Amino acid sequence: MQKENVLSTRRVYDGRIIHLRLDDVRTPGGIETLREIVEHPGAVAIVAVDGQNRVLLIRQYRHAAGRVMVEIPAGTLKPGEDPAVCAARELVEETGYTAAKLERIGGIHTSPSFCTEYIHLFLATDLTRGAALPEADEHIEVEPTPWAEVLRRMRAGEIEDAKSISALLLLFTSAGSVTT
Repeated sequence: MQKENVLSTRRVYDGRIIHLRLDDVRTPGGIETLREIVEHPGAVAIVAVDGQNRVLLIRQYRHAAGRVMVEIPAGTLKPGEDPAVCAARELVEETGYTAAKLERIGGIHTSPSFCTEYIHLFLATDLTRGAALPEADEHIEVEPTPWAEVLRRMRAGEIEDAKSISALLLLFTSAGSVTT
């Protein structure tokens, strides 16, 4: 499979988190077309499991979805930031917990047809509870949830966030990773 050849690029929008560019491309078949690309700096998402084998889910209002979502902790990478450093920071900010063990378990391209966002997925264990440090515009509630309940909530459509479902199922389907 051959790559598309970029003929020209135009920046349309530069925001705080995302940027939008338009790429004129020529496909391997010779067709010229336009690609709309949302540039995102990347992110991390963390499945944090406490000493009672509960997953730390969070609840927060998501404006784009127009409702409160149930998710795993996550956050955007700062320029040049190591994903593991970002994961440790976001875990403390959103839940108040620190992890003695932080393991990368994979990653996902969220919408590769139009967005550059890549989310690094982590498992955090050996947790110590502390004070959460949410950003000024965040209101987050932490819900320690047993694995069986997490799976029930996914099947019931109560957890619909793609990064959360991906990371949780990745762990759940790994032999010996979790115990329900």
